[in-house]
Formats: sequence, structure tokens, C-alpha cells
Amino acid sequence: MKSRFKFLDNINFPSDLRKLSENDLQNVSDEVRKEMIDAVSETGGHLGAGLGVVELTVALHYVFDTPNDKLIWDVGHQSYPHKILTGRKGKIRTLRQGEGLSGFTKRSESEYDPFGAAHSSTSISSALGIAEANKLENKLSNVIAVIGDGAISAGMAYEAMNNAGASKTKLIVILNDNDMSIAKPVGAMRTYLAKLFTGKIYFSFRETIKLITSAFSKRFSAKAGKAEDFLRSAVTGGTLFNSLGFYYAGPIDGHDLSVLIPILKNARDSKHQGPIMIHIKTQKGKGYSYAEKANDHYHGVSKFNVETGEQIKSGNNKPSYTKVFANTLVKHAKKDSKIVGITAAMPGGTGMDIFGNEFPNRMFDVGIAEQHAVTFAAGLATEGYKPYAAIYSTFLQRAYDQVVHDVAIQSLPVRFAIDRAGLVGADGSTHAGAFDITYLSTLPNFIVMAASDEAELVRMINTSVYINDKPSAIRYPRGSGIGIELPSIDERIEIGKGRIVQKGTQACILSLGTRLEESKLAAEELKAKGISVTIIDARFVKPLDEKLILNCAKEHEVMITVEEGSIGGFGSHVKNLLSEKGLFDKGLKFRSMTLPDKFIEQDDPKKMYDTAGLNSSQISKKILEVLFSKNSIRVVKN
Repeated sequence: MKSRFKFLDNINFPSDLRKLSENDLQNVSDEVRKEMIDAVSETGGHLGAGLGVVELTVALHYVFDTPNDKLIWDVGHQSYPHKILTGRKGKIRTLRQGEGLSGFTKRSESEYDPFGAAHSSTSISSALGIAEANKLENKLSNVIAVIGDGAISAGMAYEAMNNAGASKTKLIVILNDNDMSIAKPVGAMRTYLAKLFTGKIYFSFRETIKLITSAFSKRFSAKAGKAEDFLRSAVTGGTLFNSLGFYYAGPIDGHDLSVLIPILKNARDSKHQGPIMIHIKTQKGKGYSYAEKANDHYHGVSKFNVETGEQIKSGNNKPSYTKVFANTLVKHAKKDSKIVGITAAMPGGTGMDIFGNEFPNRMFDVGIAEQHAVTFAAGLATEGYKPYAAIYSTFLQRAYDQVVHDVAIQSLPVRFAIDRAGLVGADGSTHAGAFDITYLSTLPNFIVMAASDEAELVRMINTSVYINDKPSAIRYPRGSGIGIELPSIDERIEIGKGRIVQKGTQACILSLGTRLEESKLAAEELKAKGISVTIIDARFVKPLDEKLILNCAKEHEVMITVEEGSIGGFGSHVKNLLSEKGLFDKGLKFRSMTLPDKFIEQDDPKKMYDTAGLNSSQISKKILEVLFSKNSIRVVKN
């Protein structure tokens, strides 16, 4: 087989990398960057973040004794070069595919991934935990956390830095400042880091200067400019981080290996007991012109043509749920000045960029700070505004206490637009919206809705605008709708009322959310077998349409609930209702179909639903099993 790369072909693990001369490392970086671009062009995935840390990745694995030294990447969007260098090069074209490499770091995938990630701002906390464990075990290995300027804006990062600064435990934190999160970072931290960078290349604190300048003082003197500027930066640079107990160095050029290598070596060899912050400046999308020019620097891409940068479109012209939500909200906001939008650093992903383009003063991007986003929305609600907090299901988990304490207990009319509810394909278990039905429907004072299609989503948004006495939530999936005509913004739904989709006599399917289409297909399969099925689009988890559910239970031998959520959700509420009304004692056969009690790994969506047991054939099979079973579910009461 013809070799592709002079250096990379011979690098299978970081130990191979360390055999090379420092003079060869830029060539290695160039090859890693090319391999990453080629691989992601075939698989799709997160491109820009990884391109920006190629030199840093090479330098870290060259200087540190990984995996003995622990290297932790925050979020993991940028970990593809890391995977290429740590024994996974041969599988890099399986990224985000069934049984392939994860798009994030994953402990079960490699010993070089000491901590799994996918949600932001966890790296410093986990790294400090590992460092403290090392101290307890008298281990001398280093622990390095790499965190971006967007992720470091989150409260958890500050909690970790506060703890680390007081701990006197050695920890190296690399602040990767590319002035870019998924979208443009926001908030005071962005301004602060920008001010630091206006001084160009400099270092702060005398101890840190002594630590890092011995090997290359002439180089830095030249870059620092005037001596007085260098000394001024030594006193003022990194003030915030110094105040938190960190030795701060930077900002430095994160693409210059002749700068990175000596700094990392000195940090590695330092006997300083306490955390060190090395602030590097990088460019997201570095080395691929189409990524460098893109507004999001090609953060997440589908398959693309390397030569032209053109991404391959799916050919699906059906509207996405995200855009349906955003466009509907814009229509309402044109009529109602009290409507405001909130996003936690995901304006594009949630559709809030569309809302913000129309109403720049009424859209608030609060940064990677879901806890703050929820309580901020609660504050707006106390003053008569109608906040729509558009947050992915998997990220809303991070603000659950605020949802309970600051919103639900006070019965404040915050509207939660819960995007990516359900399974999410290539992003896998870390981004699946599996739990929102359960964790919201247990709360008093909440209205919880789930859209079965894009038209129902519009009706639910229309309805939510007029819910002014309590919080409400609308869940909807990733991807496109089914392609039906959208209703006007005047069509509303009566709170707590489901709808009968079709009438039958033997079995009743209570479907919540977008498994409705599969339920229809299941009914067709059963019809061919002579089984008559009623289908109900439940619409609401809370409040339940008790009258409709009870009538259905009385008129059918079998009842099945179907939902794309975990146990404890819609099916549990229905079962509780039926139990309280004594329907099981009268012989009703009942089953609930939920996501299984396991985390479902990344795969093609259809295969994921097969794994979950929520496709049409599995629904019809379940009904047949229950219909012809001899035993009905009976609840024994104490």
C-alpha cells in the first residue's frame, strides 16, 4: 500500500511522535490537519474546532507522557487530531457512525481519554479531581485540561477555578482562545480576553516569567516590543486568573510550535504547587480556507467536497422543526412586544438567530450558562414579559434546580422550547433528549407538550403565547418535519386535550410526540392482520386528557403508550391514572413503550429506533403480544 504521509504513516501512538525532532513537528501538524479534513469530508462532524488545535495537540502529546499524564479536552469537539495521534487513526473515517469512533472523548474508547466529555465546561473540575487523586496516591504525573474561551464563560468553570486556586494542587489549564464557541462567544469574559490579547505576546507574574523565559527570552523580547510594555503586561496581564490563584502565562500564539513546546516543557517540569493557566490564541478552522472564511468556521459540517468546500445537502426540502419554531415565534413577536427570546450560546442550533435578526434587542444570548438562562428568564417573567428559553433537551438538564426552584415553585410563565428532544443520531447518548418528559412532568405547576409534527408545533407555540399563569414546555425533535401544511398563528389547542387520529375497537395507541407516524404504520400492519386500532395523539403529558384516556381504556381491551423518552414519563402518568381509577381491576391490558433503560450509542436514526424498540413493527408486535396474552396487568394495593 502506497504511503500517504511521510511522518503520520509512522505515528500510531504519541510514543512514536516523541521519537521525532522538534523540527519535524510542523510537518506532522500539517499532515494531521490534512488527514482530519479528508476524514471529516467523508463522515461529517465537527471540523473547525479541531483544525484550530492541531499544533497544540501535537505539542501536548510530544511534551507530556500521555496516557500516564492525563490530557482532558473540554466538550470534545476539538478532539479529532487527538484521536488520530492516539491509536485511532485507522478508524477515523468511522467518526459518529454506528460502532465507530465517538465525536467526543470517551473513556471506553481509549486509555488516552481519561474523562468523557460532550457538554462544555467540565474539564477543569474533572482535571482537578484527577490531580487530587494523584496527590493522594503520591503520583507525579501531570494533569492538563484544555478549555475554550466559550466554555470558560460558564459558571462551572469558575467554580472549578475557585477550588483549584485554593487547593495548592498542581494542574495545568490551557485556555484555547479562538474568539469562537459554536457561535460567537458573548459576555464580559470575551471582552476581558480581547483586552488581554491587545498586548500581543506577554506573560504575567515574575515567577511565571522565570518559569517560561529561560529557553527563549530573546524570541519573546522581540515579540513583546518595548521593554516597558513587556514589564507593564507582567504586572497587569491575567489579573482575573491571578486573583483566582493561578499562575498565568499568555496570550501566546497557539500555532507556533517553537513557542508552545518550551512553555509546555517548563510547565511540565515546574515544581510549583498550584494551578497554571497558559492562555493561547488560535484560529478556528485554521489551515482550511473555506473553514476560515465561514461565519461559524465550519463548526459542524455534513459531508463536503474538500476542493470546493461545498457541503453535500440531504435533498430534503421539508422544514426543520427548529426553523418552524423560530419563524412562528417571529410572527407572534411582531404582534406582541412582550415576547423575548433566550439562548445559551446556541443561536443557530435553536433558531434564535432568526429571531435575533428580526428583534436584536429582544434576543438574549447568555453564553454557555443554562442555569443563568433559566433564572434570567424567570426574572423577565416577573415583569410581565413572555420569555422563550430555547434550550436543547440535553442541556436543559444542567439547569434543573433553576427550573424547579426559580420557575415552577413560583409558577412563573417561562416558555421552554425544548429542541433535540429524543434520539439525535450521530451525536449519540450525550446529546440525546431522553429525560425531559420525565424530569418536567413530575413538577407541579407545569404544562408539558410534545409536538407530533410541525403543524402541531405551530399550534403549541400559538397556545403557549397565552399561558400567563404558569410555566410551559414544548418538546420537538432534531431534523425535518413530515412535510404538511402549516396552520396560521391563530390556531390554538385547548390545554390538556388530546386528539383522536383514527378510531378502532380492539387496541388503543396513545402516542406522545413524533412516534405518531410510526404508530400509524403499526396500525396499518395490524389492520392487515384483522386488528382494529384507535390512535390518539396525546399532545400533553401534563395535564393529561383524563376523559379521553379513560374512555379509551374502557372501550378497548389493550392500551399502549408510545413515547420517545425515558421511563417515568408519559406512560407512567397514564398508568398511575388508570390505576387510581381501577381500570386494571376490570381487565385492561396495558403496556408503556419508552426508551430502554440504557444509553443508546450513535448510529443511523432508524437503527437507533430499532435498538430502542420504537419502530412501527415493534409497536405492532407489542400490541399482538399483549392482545393475545392471558394475563392482564393488575395493581395490588396495600
